[in-house]
Amino acid sequence: MPDLLVVADSLAFHGPDRPYPADEARLWPNVAADRLAGDAELVARAGWTARHAWAAITGDPRVWAALPRVDAVVLGVSGMDSLPSPLPTALRELIPVLRPPSLRNIVRSGYRRAQPVLAPALARLPGGGPATLPPRLTVQYLERCRAGVHALRPGLPVVAMLPSVHRAADYGLVHPHRAATETAIRTWAADAPAVSLLDVAPLVGTHVMGGHGNPDGMHWGWDAHRAVGEALAALLAGQRAATGTSS
Repeated sequence: MPDLLVVADSLAFHGPDRPYPADEARLWPNVAADRLAGDAELVARAGWTARHAWAAITGDPRVWAALPRVDAVVLGVSGMDSLPSPLPTALRELIPVLRPPSLRNIVRSGYRRAQPVLAPALARLPGGGPATLPPRLTVQYLERCRAGVHALRPGLPVVAMLPSVHRAADYGLVHPHRAATETAIRTWAADAPAVSLLDVAPLVGTHVMGGHGNPDGMHWGWDAHRAVGEALAALLAGQRAATGTSS
Protein backbone atom coordinates (compact mmCIF):
# COMPACT_ATOMS: atom_id res chain seq x y z
CA MET A 1 0.00 0.00 0.00
CA PRO A 2 2.19 2.89 -1.23
CA ASP A 3 1.94 6.12 0.79
CA LEU A 4 3.02 9.53 -0.49
CA LEU A 5 4.40 12.60 1.23
CA VAL A 6 3.53 15.63 -0.90
CA VAL A 7 5.17 18.97 -0.13
CA ALA A 8 3.56 21.48 -2.43
CA ASP A 9 2.13 24.89 -3.23
CA SER A 10 -1.52 25.84 -3.68
CA LEU A 11 -1.90 23.84 -6.89
CA ALA A 12 -2.15 20.79 -4.62
CA PHE A 13 -5.25 21.98 -2.76
CA HIS A 14 -7.03 24.61 -4.88
CA GLY A 15 -9.88 23.40 -7.05
CA PRO A 16 -11.92 25.11 -9.76
CA ASP A 17 -13.58 27.54 -7.34
CA ARG A 18 -11.71 27.65 -4.01
CA PRO A 19 -9.16 25.94 -1.77
CA TYR A 20 -10.22 22.54 -0.41
CA PRO A 21 -9.33 20.49 2.67
CA ALA A 22 -6.40 18.13 2.28
CA ASP A 23 -8.66 15.07 2.34
CA GLU A 24 -10.71 16.15 -0.70
CA ALA A 25 -10.60 13.04 -2.90
CA ARG A 26 -10.47 14.99 -6.17
CA LEU A 27 -7.17 16.76 -5.40
CA TRP A 28 -4.26 15.34 -7.38
CA PRO A 29 -2.27 14.02 -4.38
CA ASN A 30 -5.30 11.97 -3.31
CA VAL A 31 -6.05 10.85 -6.86
CA ALA A 32 -2.49 9.52 -7.13
CA ALA A 33 -2.63 7.81 -3.76
CA ASP A 34 -5.99 6.24 -4.56
CA ARG A 35 -4.69 4.81 -7.84
CA LEU A 36 -1.79 3.31 -5.88
CA ALA A 37 -4.10 1.99 -3.14
CA GLY A 38 -2.32 4.14 -0.56
CA ASP A 39 -2.66 7.44 1.26
CA ALA A 40 -1.24 10.94 0.78
CA GLU A 41 0.13 13.19 3.49
CA LEU A 42 -0.16 16.73 2.13
CA VAL A 43 2.00 19.51 3.56
CA ALA A 44 1.32 22.65 1.54
CA ARG A 45 0.53 26.34 1.59
CA ALA A 46 -0.28 29.01 -0.94
CA GLY A 47 2.78 30.69 -2.40
CA TRP A 48 5.26 28.01 -1.39
CA THR A 49 8.48 27.76 -3.37
CA ALA A 50 11.32 25.25 -3.19
CA ARG A 51 12.70 27.31 -0.32
CA HIS A 52 9.49 26.80 1.65
CA ALA A 53 9.59 23.09 0.84
CA TRP A 54 13.05 22.90 2.39
CA ALA A 55 11.80 24.74 5.47
CA ALA A 56 8.92 22.26 5.77
CA ILE A 57 11.16 19.22 5.44
CA THR A 58 13.49 20.50 8.13
CA GLY A 59 10.94 22.14 10.42
CA ASP A 60 7.47 20.59 10.09
CA PRO A 61 6.76 17.71 12.52
CA ARG A 62 4.18 16.28 10.11
CA VAL A 63 7.01 15.68 7.66
CA TRP A 64 9.15 14.06 10.34
CA ALA A 65 6.28 11.72 11.23
CA ALA A 66 5.54 10.79 7.62
CA LEU A 67 9.05 10.25 6.28
CA PRO A 68 9.75 6.92 8.04
CA ARG A 69 6.67 5.27 6.52
CA VAL A 70 6.11 6.74 3.07
CA ASP A 71 7.09 5.10 -0.20
CA ALA A 72 7.82 8.31 -2.13
CA VAL A 73 8.20 12.05 -1.65
CA VAL A 74 6.68 14.47 -4.14
CA LEU A 75 8.05 18.01 -4.36
CA GLY A 76 5.09 19.83 -5.86
CA VAL A 77 6.80 23.19 -6.03
CA SER A 78 8.55 25.25 -8.76
CA GLY A 79 5.44 26.83 -10.23
CA MET A 80 5.48 29.72 -7.78
CA ASP A 81 9.27 29.94 -8.08
CA SER A 82 8.97 30.72 -11.77
CA LEU A 83 6.40 33.53 -11.47
CA PRO A 84 7.41 37.17 -11.86
CA SER A 85 7.87 39.12 -8.64
CA PRO A 86 8.10 42.89 -9.23
CA LEU A 87 8.71 43.39 -5.52
CA PRO A 88 11.65 41.39 -4.13
CA THR A 89 10.29 38.23 -2.50
CA ALA A 90 11.78 39.02 0.91
CA LEU A 91 9.90 42.33 0.98
CA ARG A 92 6.68 40.92 -0.47
CA GLU A 93 6.53 38.26 2.22
CA LEU A 94 6.70 40.96 4.88
CA ILE A 95 3.40 42.52 3.78
CA PRO A 96 1.22 40.22 5.95
CA VAL A 97 3.08 41.28 9.11
CA LEU A 98 3.04 45.03 8.54
CA ARG A 99 1.45 47.08 11.32
CA PRO A 100 -0.90 48.73 11.86
CA PRO A 101 -3.54 46.83 9.84
CA SER A 102 -4.48 50.00 7.97
CA LEU A 103 -0.94 50.29 6.60
CA ARG A 104 -0.91 46.59 5.74
CA ASN A 105 -4.15 46.93 3.78
CA ILE A 106 -2.88 49.98 1.89
CA VAL A 107 0.38 48.26 0.91
CA ARG A 108 -1.34 45.00 -0.03
CA SER A 109 -3.94 46.76 -2.17
CA GLY A 110 -1.28 48.89 -3.85
CA TYR A 111 0.85 45.87 -4.67
CA ARG A 112 -2.10 43.95 -6.08
CA ARG A 113 -2.86 46.88 -8.37
CA ALA A 114 0.75 47.35 -9.42
CA GLN A 115 1.76 43.72 -10.02
CA PRO A 116 -0.33 43.12 -13.18
CA VAL A 117 1.18 46.28 -14.69
CA LEU A 118 4.77 45.84 -13.53
CA ALA A 119 5.10 42.13 -14.31
CA PRO A 120 4.74 42.43 -18.12
CA ALA A 121 6.83 45.59 -18.15
CA LEU A 122 9.70 43.92 -16.27
CA ALA A 123 9.33 40.78 -18.39
CA ARG A 124 10.74 42.78 -21.31
CA LEU A 125 14.04 43.23 -19.49
CA PRO A 126 16.98 40.90 -20.19
CA GLY A 127 16.36 37.72 -18.27
CA GLY A 128 12.70 38.56 -17.78
CA GLY A 129 13.11 40.72 -14.70
CA PRO A 130 12.98 39.42 -11.12
CA ALA A 131 11.47 36.01 -10.37
CA THR A 132 9.89 34.84 -7.13
CA LEU A 133 12.86 32.50 -6.79
CA PRO A 134 15.67 32.47 -9.38
CA PRO A 135 16.18 29.09 -11.08
CA ARG A 136 19.63 28.59 -9.52
CA LEU A 137 18.10 28.92 -6.05
CA THR A 138 15.16 26.68 -6.93
CA VAL A 139 17.50 23.81 -7.74
CA GLN A 140 19.68 24.52 -4.72
CA TYR A 141 16.69 24.13 -2.43
CA LEU A 142 15.39 21.11 -4.33
CA GLU A 143 18.77 19.46 -3.85
CA ARG A 144 18.66 20.28 -0.14
CA CYS A 145 15.24 18.65 0.02
CA ARG A 146 16.50 15.54 -1.75
CA ALA A 147 19.63 15.31 0.36
CA GLY A 148 17.63 15.74 3.55
CA VAL A 149 15.16 13.03 2.57
CA HIS A 150 17.91 10.63 1.52
CA ALA A 151 19.88 11.27 4.69
CA LEU A 152 17.00 9.60 6.52
CA ARG A 153 15.75 7.26 3.78
CA PRO A 154 18.52 6.48 1.28
CA GLY A 155 17.16 5.73 -2.17
CA LEU A 156 13.57 6.76 -1.40
CA PRO A 157 11.94 7.84 -4.68
CA VAL A 158 11.65 11.62 -4.99
CA VAL A 159 9.43 13.14 -7.69
CA ALA A 160 9.92 16.81 -8.56
CA MET A 161 7.22 18.59 -10.52
CA LEU A 162 8.15 20.90 -13.36
CA PRO A 163 6.42 24.30 -13.50
CA SER A 164 2.82 24.52 -14.63
CA VAL A 165 1.46 27.19 -16.97
CA HIS A 166 -0.92 30.06 -16.24
CA ARG A 167 -3.09 32.74 -17.80
CA ALA A 168 -3.42 34.77 -14.61
CA ALA A 169 -4.32 38.43 -14.95
CA ASP A 170 -2.75 38.98 -11.52
CA TYR A 171 0.63 38.27 -13.15
CA GLY A 172 -0.04 40.27 -16.28
CA LEU A 173 -0.46 37.05 -18.31
CA VAL A 174 3.34 36.65 -18.45
CA HIS A 175 5.56 33.79 -17.34
CA PRO A 176 9.07 34.82 -18.39
CA HIS A 177 11.01 32.52 -16.06
CA ARG A 178 9.19 29.26 -16.68
CA ALA A 179 11.54 27.92 -19.37
CA ALA A 180 14.68 28.74 -17.37
CA THR A 181 13.24 27.13 -14.25
CA GLU A 182 12.30 23.99 -16.15
CA THR A 183 15.74 23.75 -17.73
CA ALA A 184 17.46 24.17 -14.37
CA ILE A 185 15.32 21.47 -12.75
CA ARG A 186 15.89 19.05 -15.62
CA THR A 187 19.64 19.59 -15.40
CA TRP A 188 19.60 19.04 -11.64
CA ALA A 189 17.45 15.92 -11.84
CA ALA A 190 19.67 14.32 -14.47
CA ASP A 191 22.44 13.95 -11.87
CA ALA A 192 20.40 13.62 -8.68
CA PRO A 193 20.04 10.05 -7.38
CA ALA A 194 16.54 8.55 -7.09
CA VAL A 195 14.89 11.66 -8.57
CA SER A 196 12.33 11.61 -11.35
CA LEU A 197 10.32 14.42 -12.92
CA LEU A 198 6.64 14.93 -13.58
CA ASP A 199 6.09 17.33 -16.47
CA VAL A 200 2.87 19.07 -15.52
CA ALA A 201 2.46 21.52 -18.41
CA PRO A 202 1.49 18.97 -21.09
CA LEU A 203 -1.09 17.50 -18.70
CA VAL A 204 -2.82 20.79 -17.82
CA GLY A 205 -1.81 23.23 -20.56
CA THR A 206 -4.93 22.98 -22.73
CA HIS A 207 -7.12 22.95 -19.64
CA VAL A 208 -5.58 26.07 -18.12
CA MET A 209 -4.92 28.10 -21.25
CA GLY A 210 -8.38 27.26 -22.56
CA GLY A 211 -9.98 28.81 -19.49
CA HIS A 212 -11.33 25.52 -18.11
CA GLY A 213 -9.71 25.78 -14.69
CA ASN A 214 -10.11 28.22 -11.83
CA PRO A 215 -11.19 31.72 -12.99
CA ASP A 216 -7.94 33.06 -11.51
CA GLY A 217 -6.16 31.56 -14.53
CA MET A 218 -3.69 29.65 -12.39
CA HIS A 219 -5.33 26.90 -10.39
CA TRP A 220 -6.89 23.80 -11.88
CA GLY A 221 -10.28 22.24 -12.33
CA TRP A 222 -10.96 18.63 -11.43
CA ASP A 223 -10.10 17.29 -14.89
CA ALA A 224 -6.56 18.64 -14.54
CA HIS A 225 -6.23 17.34 -10.98
CA ARG A 226 -7.25 13.91 -12.20
CA ALA A 227 -4.78 14.00 -15.10
CA VAL A 228 -1.89 15.00 -12.84
CA GLY A 229 -2.80 12.48 -10.16
CA GLU A 230 -3.10 9.64 -12.65
CA ALA A 231 0.19 10.56 -14.32
CA LEU A 232 1.97 10.65 -10.96
CA ALA A 233 0.53 7.27 -10.02
CA ALA A 234 1.61 5.79 -13.35
CA LEU A 235 5.12 7.18 -12.91
CA LEU A 236 5.51 5.71 -9.42
CA ALA A 237 3.89 2.41 -10.37
CA GLY A 238 6.29 2.08 -13.28
CA GLN A 239 9.24 2.70 -11.00
CA ARG A 240 8.02 0.08 -8.53
CA ALA A 241 7.56 -2.44 -11.31
CA ALA A 242 11.03 -1.71 -12.70
CA THR A 243 12.67 -2.25 -9.32
CA GLY A 244 10.53 -5.21 -8.42
CA THR A 245 9.34 -3.66 -5.16
CA SER A 246 5.94 -4.40 -3.69
CA SER A 247 3.96 -3.39 -0.65
